[in-house]
Amino acid sequence: MRKETKVKFNGYMTQLGHIYGVEPQEFAVSKVEITPSAAQKLESKIQLSAVFLTKINIVPVKDQVGEKIGIGIGSTVAGTTDTTKQDREPTDPTQLAKQGYHCRQTNFDTAIRYEKLDMWAMFEDFQRRIRDAIIQRQALDRIMIGFNGTSRAATSNREVNKLLQDVNVGWLHKIRLEAPDHVLGSSTDKDTNKITPEPIKVGKGEDYENLDALVMQAIDHAISEVYADDTDLVVICGRSLLADKYFPIVNRDQANTEILAADVIISQKRIGGLPAVRVPYFPKNGILITRLDNLSIYWQIESRRRQVKDNAKRDRVENYESVSEDYIIEDYDCVALIENIEIIKSKSESDSPAGDDAEQKAKMLATLEENEALKAELEALKNAEPEKTSKESKGS
Repeated sequence: MRKETKVKFNGYMTQLGHIYGVEPQEFAVSKVEITPSAAQKLESKIQLSAVFLTKINIVPVKDQVGEKIGIGIGSTVAGTTDTTKQDREPTDPTQLAKQGYHCRQTNFDTAIRYEKLDMWAMFEDFQRRIRDAIIQRQALDRIMIGFNGTSRAATSNREVNKLLQDVNVGWLHKIRLEAPDHVLGSSTDKDTNKITPEPIKVGKGEDYENLDALVMQAIDHAISEVYADDTDLVVICGRSLLADKYFPIVNRDQANTEILAADVIISQKRIGGLPAVRVPYFPKNGILITRLDNLSIYWQIESRRRQVKDNAKRDRVENYESVSEDYIIEDYDCVALIENIEIIKSKSESDSPAGDDAEQKAKMLATLEENEALKAELEALKNAEPEKTSKESKGS
């Protein structure tokens, strides 16, 4: 580490000490307990670093184990009562489910080489670059665990489980284990935690003619009537299912997609009447129907710990960070998971090598021809205007 880099790094450590209310040297000795207010600020920064996390709930909880908060109104409340025969009975609309939460420790340990710190030291935002490198990866890893986590190993193996399947149990696996009636396309043995694929074929003459029919069937089958017509429902899709039909190349009315950020894309088109949404690390052949605010990450207050070390033996700065958290589906009545979808092309589609590309090219050519025709009309109008003005002048 260069001398000027060391000066800036010491400034970074001083700032951390100020934020967490400790002396900078304490970070190098042991893990420091982060105060609730500082932890909340850090959680907010992590949430804001990925747009998808701003669409779901990041919930601080006091206890390691407890009841879920819920997504608000989960039951109807209107009714009538003959008070000459019985008392009026109020209804709790929040419907606390029997499944609760259990926050368990997740480590977010990072290391930054001296060479990279030396490069960053040339910029005024040195401290921000270190901070962003740490929190952005934490945000993306949370999304990855949420959609791919199936277990929590005593010691996780990143080489074997590249999508962090063994760090914690994520949202999709919670549905498989706790609400199997809301899952199409797979079955899970709770005793062995084994997932058995049950492929769903989509295409002419197959299980479903198209994705629209599949999604509508899933809504009827798995989504409660209370939520079935909810305008906040979306279809989160895997990348293999979002074809040109949903993200067209040619669209003269508006932009191809509404890009909220690099990690969330909402299609113009709908699947089964619902907006199609694409997010990072979602299984490529899967669909999740729910409200985005039905997904939550609970983190335990006073569980966040941090240690930052300058490890000269390895020529790097090491950041050891941990927090106890859990991935929660607030209401299983508002969720349907469809897995192992296979798109079966008809013989005519298979025989056509161009397929959708040919159709899109034809649309593009047609659009270009229309544009050329419009240009010609505008040019003709422009040329006609001087002639008209000249004739009017002569007539007067």
